[in-house]
Amino acid sequence: MAELSLLNASIKNKKKAPVKIMQFGEGNFLRAFVDWMIQKMNDSGKYEGHVAVVQPLAFGRVKELEKQDGLYTLILQGLNEKGEAVKSHQVIDVLDDFIDPYTEYAKYLAYGESKDLEVVISNTTEAGIAFDEDDVAIDMEKVTPNSYPGKLYALLKRRYEKLGKQWGLAIIPCELIDDNGDKLKEVLLKLAAARKEEQGFVDYLENSCHYTSTLVDRIVPGFPRDEFSELCQQYGYVDNNMVKGEYFNLYVLKNEPYVEEKFPVHKSGDEAVHAIYVPDVHPYKARKVRILNGSHTSLVPVAYLSGFDEVRESLLDEQVKKFLMDQLREEIVPTVTTKDAQGFADDVVSRFLNPYVHHKLMSIALNSIPKFKERDLPTLKDCLAKGVKPRHLLFALSALIKFYAGVRVKDGKEEEIALQDSPANLEFMKEVWGAYASDKDVASLAKKVLSNLSFWGEDLSVNEDIYGAVVDNLSKLEKAPSVYDALKEFNAHE
Repeated sequence: MAELSLLNASIKNKKKAPVKIMQFGEGNFLRAFVDWMIQKMNDSGKYEGHVAVVQPLAFGRVKELEKQDGLYTLILQGLNEKGEAVKSHQVIDVLDDFIDPYTEYAKYLAYGESKDLEVVISNTTEAGIAFDEDDVAIDMEKVTPNSYPGKLYALLKRRYEKLGKQWGLAIIPCELIDDNGDKLKEVLLKLAAARKEEQGFVDYLENSCHYTSTLVDRIVPGFPRDEFSELCQQYGYVDNNMVKGEYFNLYVLKNEPYVEEKFPVHKSGDEAVHAIYVPDVHPYKARKVRILNGSHTSLVPVAYLSGFDEVRESLLDEQVKKFLMDQLREEIVPTVTTKDAQGFADDVVSRFLNPYVHHKLMSIALNSIPKFKERDLPTLKDCLAKGVKPRHLLFALSALIKFYAGVRVKDGKEEEIALQDSPANLEFMKEVWGAYASDKDVASLAKKVLSNLSFWGEDLSVNEDIYGAVVDNLSKLEKAPSVYDALKEFNAHE
C-alpha cells in the first residue's frame, strides 16, 4: 500500500459547515450510526451543521481522526427494506474538530462560548453517566473533570457565565441505560447541588438546557481488520479509521420540541435513515436492550471462553446457538411486553448471522460488568420474580465471572484475555481471582463478586437462587476440561 495516499482533505473534497454539534465519543458506534445520520441530514440540504469530537477518556482516537481531517469510510452491509442484499461505502465528512480535553482543556472549554453550538451527543458506555465525587471540589476552569457529566457540566458552566441563560443546548445521550436523558440531567443537578452553585446556574441546567432520552440500534463490528489491505486498494487510499456496520438502523428519541428543532434527524428525507421522535421510548428500549444487547452481553463470555472470536462464527456452532436460542425463548422474550417480541428476537438472530458482518466478541466485551447489570440483570430478576429459574442467564453470569480471570483456552493453548473495564473493576477481579488461585474456594469467589455493590447496585449473594446457581456453575466451569465441554453438559441437562 506504499503507493496509496492517506485519506484526508488533500485527496478528498471536504465540505464546510458551522460546528453545531459536540460529540462525546469517537468510537466506532457513533461514527457508524449518528455521524452517518448527520451526514444524511447535511446531504439533504435541509440541515447544515458539522461535529466537534471530544475524547471522553484519557486514551482514545481523536488524533487519528484529526490526521485524516475527520474523513473516514463507512461500509454498510446487510439486507435492505426489500430484503435485498446490499453493500455500500461512503466517505463521511461531517467531523470538523477533534479535542482531547486532557491535553487541550482550554480549547474544549472555549466551545462553551460558541454561538453556533446547539447540540451535545454522547455515547460513553453504560458506565459513563454517573456521579463522580472527585468532580465536586476541583476548579473546573483549570482541571479536567474525571467523568463525562463533569466535563459537560464544565462546558455548560462556561456557557452560562459567558453567554447567559438563554443559550441552552439540546442534550442527547445515546448510552444504553433507562431514561438516559433524565439520568444525565439528574447527575448534572446533583453535581450542581454538591458544588453549591448559585440558583441561576441551577435554573439554566434545569430549564434552558433540553434533554431527551434515546434508543440506538445498529450492529457495528468496527474496523475491518481482515479486509483492510484489500479495501484500501479498492478505494484507492489508506483509511485507518474506516468502520463497518450493518444496514439495519433505528434511532428512537423522546419528543422534546427544542431538541426536535435543533436536531431534525427524523426529517433527513433519506429512506435509509430510520429515526423517529416518540412519546415513550421505553417499549422500544426494553425490547432492544433485553433481546439484542442482552443476548450480545450474555453470549460474549460463553462463546469467547468456548474458543470463538466472532458472533456469527459462534452461532454457526450448534451448542452455542442452542444456548442462545433457548435463552431467548425461555428467559428473555417472556419478559418483554411488546407484542412483536418473538419476531424481533428472530430478526435479531438473523442479524447476528449476517454473513457480511464480522462482529468480534471482544469488541462487545468492553465494560462487560456494567453491561450485564443494565442489559441482563433486570431480565434475570424478572424471571425469578415470576418463579422461573433463568438457567441460561445464570450460566452466562457465571461465565462472565470466569471471563474476568483473564485467560481462555483455544486450540489447546492458553491465551490472555485483553480485558477492558474500569481500573477499579479490573483490580477487584484480579484480587478475587488471585485469592481463588490460593484457596480454590469457589463459594468464597462467588460471594465476593456477587456481593460487590459497585458492580450490581445490590448484594446478589443474598439471593440463594442466584448464589447457589453461580457457585454450582463456577464449580463445573472450573472442573470441566474446557468451557465448551461445560457448555455441552449444560445444554444436555434441560
